[in-house]
Amino acid sequence: MTTHSRIAPALARALEGKGYTNLTEVQQAVLTDEADGADLLVSAQTGSGKTVAFGIAIAPTLLKDEERFDYAAAPLALVVAPTRELALQVQRELLWLYGEAGARIVSCVGGMDARSERKALERGCHIVVGTPGRLRDHIERRSLDMSSLRAVVLDEADEMLDFGFREDLEFILEGAPEDRRTLLFSATVPKSIADIARRYQRDAVRLSTVSERQQHADIEYRALSVSPSDRENALINVLRFYEAERAIVFCATREGVNRLSARLGNRGFAAVALSGELSQKERTHALQALRDGRARVCIATDVAARGLDLPGLELVVHSDLPTNSDVLKHRSGRTGRAGQQGVCVMIVPQNQRGRMNRLLRGAHIEAQWGEAPSLNDIKEKDRERLLNDPSLHETYDDDVLAEARELLTLHSAEQIAAAFLNRMQSTTPSAEDLMEMPAANERSKPARREPFVGGAWFKLTAGRNQRAEPRWLLPLICRIGDVTRKEVGAIEIETNETLFEIEAAHAERFQAAVAKSGGGEGTIYITPANAPSGKPKERVREERPKRKFDRKPETRTERPQPDRSAQPYQDKPFRKPRNERADERPASPRASQYNPDDGPPRRPHEQAEPAASDNHPRKAFGGKPKFRDDGDKSKRSFAGKPGPKKKANDGDSRPFGAKIQPAPGKDAPKGQFKGKGKPKPRRANYDDGNASFKRVKRNGPNKGRS
Repeated sequence: MTTHSRIAPALARALEGKGYTNLTEVQQAVLTDEADGADLLVSAQTGSGKTVAFGIAIAPTLLKDEERFDYAAAPLALVVAPTRELALQVQRELLWLYGEAGARIVSCVGGMDARSERKALERGCHIVVGTPGRLRDHIERRSLDMSSLRAVVLDEADEMLDFGFREDLEFILEGAPEDRRTLLFSATVPKSIADIARRYQRDAVRLSTVSERQQHADIEYRALSVSPSDRENALINVLRFYEAERAIVFCATREGVNRLSARLGNRGFAAVALSGELSQKERTHALQALRDGRARVCIATDVAARGLDLPGLELVVHSDLPTNSDVLKHRSGRTGRAGQQGVCVMIVPQNQRGRMNRLLRGAHIEAQWGEAPSLNDIKEKDRERLLNDPSLHETYDDDVLAEARELLTLHSAEQIAAAFLNRMQSTTPSAEDLMEMPAANERSKPARREPFVGGAWFKLTAGRNQRAEPRWLLPLICRIGDVTRKEVGAIEIETNETLFEIEAAHAERFQAAVAKSGGGEGTIYITPANAPSGKPKERVREERPKRKFDRKPETRTERPQPDRSAQPYQDKPFRKPRNERADERPASPRASQYNPDDGPPRRPHEQAEPAASDNHPRKAFGGKPKFRDDGDKSKRSFAGKPGPKKKANDGDSRPFGAKIQPAPGKDAPKGQFKGKGKPKPRRANYDDGNASFKRVKRNGPNKGRS
């Protein structure tokens, strides 16, 4: 490798020892004159070497003019990563990159022993790599001293904001020294990242590589259209077709990861699971098994979509479609790294084809559409791999050749080759027979199986009442009878049973396979049957009886329209204005009873009555209830029933409606009660100086009342 003048000598020797011949585009961008010693905002394609890029970018700031690091009581650099796996991977990369410089690098991630991390920080280190939550915990506990920090690096900053680490990131950046360097590395730079850069960086230099805006040239994108019920079967066929040494399958949920890992394990695949519900120890063991070759397939959620570098990863499969275009790029970027070729396969259910096209347009990716590998395609691929197996072209020592000759003396070459094929097939997972996808112009039409000529008919004990459907009946028939879909003809679903036809050439083999399996599977049994006499009767939907609330169809009738040609109000007599018609109105009975000397006029039912014998005045509105003539006026009578007694201040009974006369006291203010008990409020038409007793002027039926 041509040594760059800005790369520290110790790091240059480490890169040369690792086999770096040329720097990537992003690694060259951080070594330019404008990026020297400045804050950086870098966006580059996944797998472009961003970890080595920020490692060589901060080296002059950490080492200054020294060749090696001295003892550091407090860390000089802090690297923040969104996930535990990415933080541990960054630590491994920096260990070999700064190995010649003698740097001590400590990791602080969730799920690990915090006490061990605290002891490592107390012993002293130069670089700390961790996740936001665990780093904040160490800062609050005073075990991480940030007073000597010279550089802070945020790796995959956009994902940290998506994971909800904004508050932790702001806490870390606000606690770091102001004269530090801040480097933000991310695959994309959304508005949230730009806001962080504007707040916590000083005159940051924006670096964007050309490859960021182009499709990844080292990845082959393939989109496979499958039936929704065949999604997992298509995944099995994809893994069998490519036979990658290392593959990763992405699911949307943890439940999907558990279900798929169990099924692949039962089919014979060496698979491991990776999701957020696993402990850090289990996740580390899963990735290590994939790196060591003990496992060939990793089923993971999006926790493994960012930053993970798995050497030799040849295949990425999207079992569930990603949520957006950025996730699609990050998932696919796990392969095709460091100049190696990779394949990205997207399993697209037929009803989600439009959504997949939108995701591809948003990610600026052009994928090749096709169908999932069929059973015949996988058999042909296995034959091709067998004939071109590298073990057939290797050179073996004399001991191995001697054993081979001994086998040839005991068995024929044909027998030995057959045993070899049988051994290989027994350890290889079997493929699935997928449903044939209709052509693009026929997808809207329902597929119909035409009856065979002279085929044999059978029936099984499931019909419409048992919710029988061809999508699960057809695989059941093929599994029990050891036939393919092409050998099954017409299927007629009736009320409690289903009739189906088998091609005549395979009828005997089908019947023998059914008898071998016990006549069926579970509660479903298959027996021979006669051919149906004719077409199945179509169920005619009876008309609903009419109800009395059903509306009759309205009949629109033509209404006579007025003649609008004449002038308005032409035929109507002219009326005088309102003020001129006042004398024409008849006199109301109220006006005839009005006398200025008697006060305001009364309504007909409000005529005044003579005063009672006890000199109590009548109320202005309405009459007073009459008392009984037995001399006891303490009770009032309504419909012959006695009313409740009213007690005066002295405890004696009094007639209903009698007023309480306050005892006038010396210098008593007007309207103040000077007696026993609770005073009774005055009538509203008296003005005794209290604002609440003043007459209120109103309009309407309550005119004059307070």
